[in-house]
Amino acid sequence: MKYYLLAGEASGDLHGSNLMKALLKADPEANFRFWGGDLMQNVGGTLVLHYKERSFMGFLEVLMNLGKILGLIKSCKKDIASFKPDVIIFIDNSGFNLRIAEWAKKEGFRTNYYISPQVWASRAGRVEKIKRDIDAMYVILPFEKAFYDKYNYEVTFVGHPLIDAIAEFKTEKQDQFRAKHNLDERPIIALLPGSRKQEINKMLGVMLEMVDLYKNYQFVIAGAPSQSHEFYESIIGSQDVKFVTNATYALLEQSHAALVTSGTATLETALFKVPQVVCYKANAISYYIAKKIITLDYISLVNLIMDKEIVTELIQHDLNKTRLQKELEAILNTNKRPEMLANYDQLIAKLGGEGASKNAAEHIVARLKAPK
Repeated sequence: MKYYLLAGEASGDLHGSNLMKALLKADPEANFRFWGGDLMQNVGGTLVLHYKERSFMGFLEVLMNLGKILGLIKSCKKDIASFKPDVIIFIDNSGFNLRIAEWAKKEGFRTNYYISPQVWASRAGRVEKIKRDIDAMYVILPFEKAFYDKYNYEVTFVGHPLIDAIAEFKTEKQDQFRAKHNLDERPIIALLPGSRKQEINKMLGVMLEMVDLYKNYQFVIAGAPSQSHEFYESIIGSQDVKFVTNATYALLEQSHAALVTSGTATLETALFKVPQVVCYKANAISYYIAKKIITLDYISLVNLIMDKEIVTELIQHDLNKTRLQKELEAILNTNKRPEMLANYDQLIAKLGGEGASKNAAEHIVARLKAPK
């Protein structure tokens, strides 16, 4: 079978690669063509465009790059038509993917979606487009099935793929990890400032203001594979911090606490049982628009899944040196730390066990073998 996959960021690349591995087990003759990243490319097939070439964050950034985005949509449609896949698999990234899905459905292609757009967060009206254009939806968050049920749209909960990704992670001994990255014996506070240039610029500077306040700890930045070391150095300056790249899981496994940009990383940090403070800041226009359309009480996946505040979220103006120090102190030296770890155990139980990629792949292949 021929599979065309569309992933638009680092997390989509991770989940897409694991789905491709599972598809190969369910269909050894699988032929992949995809928009994604290095991890998907390592599995095999043809990479059409790397996600870093179309990584735009926020409403203003999308508007500024609208011409390029429209060109990419046109190019993607042309490439799909040429490849003639048996199924198109969309992975998150709704702004781009739902536009392709509308066209693809009209053209008669099978359309599957793995990792739902966050329609439960904003613009719920998009559910009607999903019902019209997507043949099968595979969701990874337990509350998403109940959400779609309200719209009479049947979806399949397959579990969360991060459980699989972390289960496959090979533990690195503490002394080996520290020696490899030139780290000393002090406890580690991990800094995860995101993967896009815009969010790193917004978040990392504030995170670095903690370095001089906590000399008994060492701060280590988890570099995104899509960004150069030179880019980080322009922000770090002379600060006494360490830097690792392509080693986020190894870093989290060794960390005592973490400052994390909102996104998939908040859940990864929780699954490694690292107490965290969630950080988020956008440009003023993007934030204003988001406030108007987003209906959620929380922005981090940890709090959303648990439906209560497990981790503190410092958003926009709340993300400042004073507040960040207060919240970091709380997870280092108060009873908030054991309470957060206990809540993480409940979170993990809610997400279910391993097998999300396998479950999704088996459903996709079974549908392909069934009559259209």
